[in-house]
Amino acid sequence: MREEIFKYVRKKYKTEPDYPFSIAPGYPVLRHKDNRKWFALIMDIPRNKLGLKGTERVDILNVKLGDPMFVDMLVRQPGYFYGYHISRSSWISILLDGTVPFEEICQWIDESYAVTASKRKKQGDR
Repeated sequence: MREEIFKYVRKKYKTEPDYPFSIAPGYPVLRHKDNRKWFALIMDIPRNKLGLKGTERVDILNVKLGDPMFVDMLVRQPGYFYGYHISRSSWISILLDGTVPFEEICQWIDESYAVTASKRKKQGDR
């Protein structure tokens, strides 16, 4: 699903994945071009780190949402978790194994892009 996500952000936001971590070279970050803030991070982690059975590695997508109370509601649904290895109050991790439909994943990428946009860009969008 990584390639589908890359294709989506490339088309919609003209963004390419960035690989900033020398100790984790397979973890792409998606950033805004203007403020360089992350709006998404893809990681592969052992299933048991999410409280799931097994130790095989699975891809997850970390995105930031604007409402921490909504995060608390969303993580009760299959495929959603509090942000793994990132600020848990406003970031979520989405399992990229087909549990969450791709259209929903795109919705949360869009939300994260909006929430992490520069203030000038947010005001200009109104």
